[in-house]
Amino acid sequence: MSSSLAGHTPGLIGLVVALAAANPACGEEAHAHPHSAPAIPSPRLIDISLDVLTAAGGSTVEDADLGGLQAGHHDPARRGFTLQQVEMALVGAVDPYFTASAYAVMGEEGVELEEAYALTTSLPHDLQAKAGYFLTEFGRTNPTHPHALPWLTRAVVATRMFGADGTRAAGVRLAWLAPLPWYSRVLVSGQNPADDTAASFRGLVDEDDSTITVGGRPRLDDEQTHALGDLLWLLRWENGGDFGDVSAKLGVSFLSGANATGGDAQTRIYGIDAVAKWTPPGGRQGHPFVQVEAEVIRRDFQADAFDDGITPPLAAEELHDQGGYAQALYGFIPGWAAGLRGEWAGGDGGNSGDARRNDPARADRIRLSPLLIWNPSHFSKLRLEYDYDRFDHPTADGDDQAHAVWLGLEVLFGAHPAHSF
Repeated sequence: MSSSLAGHTPGLIGLVVALAAANPACGEEAHAHPHSAPAIPSPRLIDISLDVLTAAGGSTVEDADLGGLQAGHHDPARRGFTLQQVEMALVGAVDPYFTASAYAVMGEEGVELEEAYALTTSLPHDLQAKAGYFLTEFGRTNPTHPHALPWLTRAVVATRMFGADGTRAAGVRLAWLAPLPWYSRVLVSGQNPADDTAASFRGLVDEDDSTITVGGRPRLDDEQTHALGDLLWLLRWENGGDFGDVSAKLGVSFLSGANATGGDAQTRIYGIDAVAKWTPPGGRQGHPFVQVEAEVIRRDFQADAFDDGITPPLAAEELHDQGGYAQALYGFIPGWAAGLRGEWAGGDGGNSGDARRNDPARADRIRLSPLLIWNPSHFSKLRLEYDYDRFDHPTADGDDQAHAVWLGLEVLFGAHPAHSF
């Protein structure tokens, strides 16, 4: 678990209580709109919350194989019961010029820092800066917290490209809202490529084996940043607007940085994503609605030559991986929604043939996941998800497909910022 604070949960709770009693700032991060007006300080935090995710279910494959299929760190990945996560959020204004947000996640393995950053509120020329520790804003899935995702399980392509927790790191980000008749925003960020979550770069691909990188390539010990080109650089452009009863947004993303196979080795990731939501006039509590979403991602992983004089030498090569998902969610009556998600992932180059087929993180794979959601209120949610997986890598029992059913419960107490569209 990255940025682990395991064993310090009581201290974290005490810190939250102290902040709630003593911090004189309040405000709201611009989740619904990327640029908000300066907040006016008042003697309280505006948002303090706990969000609890638990799940129960089972699969036709053993727990040892479920880890390769349910690769998200907070996915239900074992038969029986799982505490997926407990997220503590603190969001408020520092002064008229900055807001600050901090998210800590508690689970069965301890506590980890999910995000902690400051946002500007009053830069000129429709600019906004972010600084701290934050999720890389590539596409739609990676920057989204697990409880804000419609499905209980993280998309396969997201875990392959960005790791079990989603890629995040310390850094800075600048956003510019273009002066156009529609919503158009450009984001540029630079982050540390050696954070443990940066699986496609200098982070950990496998928590149980820190000597390998993508495709089983050996890892070098050098994690220093020698040049600006080593940093994790993101460029994203997103556009959106309203078209009658439909709101839509389209984004393209590019991410580049150093990986752990050598001093000159680089990884490049490309993505395109789209979302559209139809809500007719005269509805009740936001229903009915139809929301469709899709994302496609490709990774080019450059692996440097390797020769330690002991094992057989490896030539320099480039590994290519790609995948995507498409999903639709239909809110048919207030409190109820049904959805369907389809996914695919594959690759070529590097450990091709039998070696790639035996690698759960690179083998060809498809998944189909129907979903049923019941929201009794804004503060609780029940989700029933079925996963059908078909994959090239065999399980311990020689299976090439799996069936799983999960029932998840989410409860939220406190004031939590709104989620972006």
